[in-house]
Amino acid sequence: MKIDLSERGEAFREFWTERHLATLTTVRPDGTPHVVAVGVTVDFEAGIARVITFRSSKKARLVKEAGENGIPVAACQIDGPRWSTLEGRAVLREDPESVHDAENRYAARYRQPKPNPERVVIEITVTRVLGNA
Repeated sequence: MKIDLSERGEAFREFWTERHLATLTTVRPDGTPHVVAVGVTVDFEAGIARVITFRSSKKARLVKEAGENGIPVAACQIDGPRWSTLEGRAVLREDPESVHDAENRYAARYRQPKPNPERVVIEITVTRVLGNA
């Protein structure tokens, strides 16, 4: 069940729109964590976080292999004493509309991404929020 992130308050919204890198944690089939640095964008009203990446990346392959039900993931962002983790289920989006939307969101928070015909989107339906931000 996704949660409404728009009710978390202005400080939370600011923290997830300021320019910070984050980590994305997925779990390999052997149970070990795969943690990588990423840029994350958040759609507060929809309760969705997005990570753009390329199709052959390990994180994209782990999410794709999980199928349409997705895989549990965590995106964590930290800035000094402030931190926040978004937990949820991730699915891979490969359609041009989803990729274009995610690229625009990424450009608004970070910078315009370079063209990449192999780009895909890890879409996370947020089900839990941890942290103090």
